[in-house]
Amino acid sequence: MHTATEIVLPGIVEPAGLLVRDRDLAAPAAGQALVRVEATGVSFAEQQMRRGKYYDQPPFPFTPGYDLVGRVEATGPGVDPALLGARVAAVTKTGGWSTAVLLDAATLVPVPDGVDPAAAETVVVNGITAWQMLYRVARVRPGGTILVHGANGGVGSTLTQLARHDGIRVVGTASPRHHDTVRALGAEPLDYRAPGLAARARVLSPGGYDAVFDHVGGPGIADSWRLVARGGSLVSYGTAATRDDAGNARLPVLALLARLLWWNALPNGRRASFYSLWSGKWRPAAFQARMREDLTRVFARLADGTLSAQVAARIPLRDAAEAMRLAESGTVTGKVILVP
Repeated sequence: MHTATEIVLPGIVEPAGLLVRDRDLAAPAAGQALVRVEATGVSFAEQQMRRGKYYDQPPFPFTPGYDLVGRVEATGPGVDPALLGARVAAVTKTGGWSTAVLLDAATLVPVPDGVDPAAAETVVVNGITAWQMLYRVARVRPGGTILVHGANGGVGSTLTQLARHDGIRVVGTASPRHHDTVRALGAEPLDYRAPGLAARARVLSPGGYDAVFDHVGGPGIADSWRLVARGGSLVSYGTAATRDDAGNARLPVLALLARLLWWNALPNGRRASFYSLWSGKWRPAAFQARMREDLTRVFARLADGTLSAQVAARIPLRDAAEAMRLAESGTVTGKVILVP
C-alpha cells in the first residue's frame, strides 16, 4: 500500500480554502504505473477551476494539477519493468497536486537525463501547447512575424523562445514590469495596458502578423483578428478576460467559437482557430503519439539549452494556497512550481 498527500479543491473557494489530505493508493493495476511526483505546477486552468470556470472540470471536490514530472516507483502487470525508476512527465488535467499518482503507463513521456524536474515541469502542458500552436496550427515559417499576447507567461515565454530559435520575429505584450524579461527572450515588448494597443502593434508590423496568439479572448479578440495578415492565422487558446466573470463557464467559450467560425467563413484569406490540447482525444493512440512526439521535441530543446525554463517560484505542495495566490498575482514570469 502506498500513501499520498494531496491538495483538494472542495468547491468555489479563495486560495485559502484549499485542503490538504492524506490517502492510501492501491497497487498499480494492469497497464498502470505509480509515479512519485517531483514537480507539478499552477497553470491558468487551476485558476479557472477554483472559480468553477474551467470548461469541462469535474464536479467538486477534486484534486487539481494539470501536469507533473516524477519517478516511476511501481508498475502493474503488462508494464515494461524497465520503466521502474525512470523520470517521466504526464499530462493529467486533474490529480497532479499530489505526492504520488496512479497513471496509465502509456501516457508517460521520458524526461531526458540531467534535466531538472521543475524545469521539465514548466514545459509539459506549456511546451506542448506552444509547439502545437506554432508548428501544427499556425505553421509559421522562419522569417515570419508573430504577435504573442502575454509573452511573459508560461505558454507565451515558451512560444516566444521556440519562435526566436527558428528565426521568427516576435512582438510580445506584457505589463511594463516584465518588458526586460520579454526582451531577454528575444521579443519586442508592448504594454498591453496602454491605450491603443492594436494601433501600436500595427506600427511594428504594418503589413500585419503571420500569426497572432491570443489567450485573452473577450472584446480584444476582434483587434487580434484585424492584426492578422492575409494568409496568416489567429490562434485563440483561452478566455482569460472572463476569468472573474459570474455566470456559466461555457458561455464565453461558445461565444468565442461562434465568432471564430464566422470569421473563417469570410473570404479574406485569413484563418481563425481555437486551440485545445485535447483535440483529437477520441482517437487515443494517435492523440498520445502526437503528445509524446511534440513533448519529446520540446524536452530536446530544453536539454540542449535552446529553450530556457521559466520557473517563477518553487513552493512546497502543502503551501498550494500561497502558490495559487502568487500565480494569480500577475507579478511573475513563467510558471509557479509545486514541489512535494
